[in-house]
Amino acid sequence: MSKKSFVLRIDEETFKAIEKWAADEFRSVNGQLEWLIDKALKDAKRKVNKPKDDKQKNY
Repeated sequence: MSKKSFVLRIDEETFKAIEKWAADEFRSVNGQLEWLIDKALKDAKRKVNKPKDDKQKNY
């Protein structure tokens, strides 16, 4: 999957909180932000979980 780069400006306190959370879960800040956005999209039903292989497909 290709990824799109962009600039994100957030306040320092928010960044530090995300940085700590990422470290607690052994992720980079970028990885944590990707995970948060992905989870928010799924929770809002704006992104569908795609099966990773044929075993997970519901026929």
